Amino acid sequence: MIERITDTHGTEIALIVRSGFRSGKTQFFSKEDYSQQVGIISYPKGGRIKPHFHNTVHREVKLTQEVLFIRSGAVKVDLYDRDLKFLTEVTVGQYDVIFLISGGHGFEMLEDCEMLEVKQGPYSGVSSDKTHFSGQPEQRSSL
Repeated sequence: MIERITDTHGTEIALIVRSGFRSGKTQFFSKEDYSQQVGIISYPKGGRIKPHFHNTVHREVKLTQEVLFIRSGAVKVDLYDRDLKFLTEVTVGQYDVIFLISGGHGFEMLEDCEMLEVKQGPYSGVSSDKTHFSGQPEQRSSL
């Protein structure tokens, strides 16, 4: 129910938490040095989290990582390594979560879809925040 997708160098490209995954305990899936932290928080009824706030901490973000929560529909996600070589495609559906860690990615909506996206800010604008590439079939190779 947890799928980790890596490239041939062992670099983690994406992590998928399928809708049916149940942990029963608090568990994080992201590495501590990732700029996004993704995990499941689990408490029993009556459990509490003490009131708190987050301190100002200056962090350096070198790579934007995204988390997509599929609220409805289905999406085919093409995943590419850091050299933009096609790795694989995965389909995520309603209530699945995909954490896009590194490399490249493209999307095709297989059904009408609504996704909730979480990524670092502030937003730098399309031209400085991302680079588009063709993702053409000739870039694809089988694993």
